[in-house]
Amino acid sequence: MEKRDGTSGKINDYRDLNVWKDSMVLAADVYLATKAFPREEMFGMTSQMRRAASSIPANIAEGFGRGQRKPFVQFLRIAQGSLKELETHTLLAMSVGLLDEKSAGLLSVRFEKLGKMMRSFIRSLEVSSSQ
Repeated sequence: MEKRDGTSGKINDYRDLNVWKDSMVLAADVYLATKAFPREEMFGMTSQMRRAASSIPANIAEGFGRGQRKPFVQFLRIAQGSLKELETHTLLAMSVGLLDEKSAGLLSVRFEKLGKMMRSFIRSLEVSSSQ
């Protein structure tokens, strides 16, 4: 049986969640993209983007680990906020010439997909908790 977050079968661990898997791939992509940033950005934009990117799967995992639906939804919303933060940093990095338009565009597609998955997953958790 396919779940709303795109997983099939029983969820035993946060690593079974497609939102977590996709956010891990996104975080790795951000690490690779920021490798090319100038050294003087190591404690600036590079750090900001990497922290926001790694925060997304970390919050999904932490929320799942709480073992209750309401805190899990709260952590998923925090992850959504980190995704928006990362999106903003990406746009800024592009506008100041740290990231080329093609790379920013590829990341934007990922942001959109992950954002939709997270919204759908949150809605499904909220609907099932109100039944």
